[in-house]
Amino acid sequence: MTTVLITHPAFLMHETGRGHPERAERMRAIDRALEDESFSALVRREAPLRDDDASYIAMAHGEDYLRDIRDFADHVTGEPRYIDGDTAVSPGTWEAARRALGAGLDAVDLLMDGSASNVFCQVRPPGHHAESHRAMGFCLFNNVAIAAHYARAKYGLERVAVVDFDVHHGNGTQEIFWSDKDLFYGSTHQMPLFPGTGALQETGVGNIFNAPLRAGDAREHFEEAFRDRILRPLHDFSPDMVLISAGFDAHHRDPLGGLDLVEGDFGWATEALTKVARRHANGRIVSMLEGGYDLTGLARSVAAHVAVLMQAGA
Repeated sequence: MTTVLITHPAFLMHETGRGHPERAERMRAIDRALEDESFSALVRREAPLRDDDASYIAMAHGEDYLRDIRDFADHVTGEPRYIDGDTAVSPGTWEAARRALGAGLDAVDLLMDGSASNVFCQVRPPGHHAESHRAMGFCLFNNVAIAAHYARAKYGLERVAVVDFDVHHGNGTQEIFWSDKDLFYGSTHQMPLFPGTGALQETGVGNIFNAPLRAGDAREHFEEAFRDRILRPLHDFSPDMVLISAGFDAHHRDPLGGLDLVEGDFGWATEALTKVARRHANGRIVSMLEGGYDLTGLARSVAAHVAVLMQAGA
């Protein structure tokens, strides 16, 4: 088996406006990094538009929310319009958003039919801030939460985990998973920082594991928090599949965060998660891009992340 990369040119057409950090150049920077010869073995697929996606979106967001987002997108014809202070919708956003969540569904299919050992979804807009009934933080649909619900509904998996190492807490994934003991959410993130959630005492029904870090924290604190607050309960949870909210804005170069990680730290976390997946989930990992807004830091970090996935999938 192998590692699969899922992306699509439509992600360039989601326009967010001049000066917005979540911009199309992020995709181009990753493309350049993954053009290196060391990634020649990556199997590359285009993110699909799925005829069945509405039913799976509704599992995480509800039918009313889906209709509201579609109606908003349908009325955008020129410059981007904003749902809130930083979440933009342009004429190309609806297709990009559907392909982003479609990438997650496709990735689950590839793992379950044995076509891939793990998958990296290079997508935008990101998803982990989107709550069940609210778009926010650049996010419209919660791509990993939708993929987790799909894995259970389509394939009968009992326990699905999402691990999030974005510098910002994934409030949306936490809110969607909050009352479901068979969905695990674990997050390392900076606090205080947007969106203001992610405290240690936020535990859901014993399925939420937050590991807040302070501005300036580097590898030592990150590894300690990741091992103690994420990996240990994740082993106890014994997931049938591991999904990663792969945000790279904890990199020391990133303008939106204050942590002091380097690309090797993301490689370390990825390797740790591949070990969990091998032990409990037949190696099954779906990684979905979230944040990362310094182009150099993003490109190098994605390269480190994907290189570890490829080693695990070889």
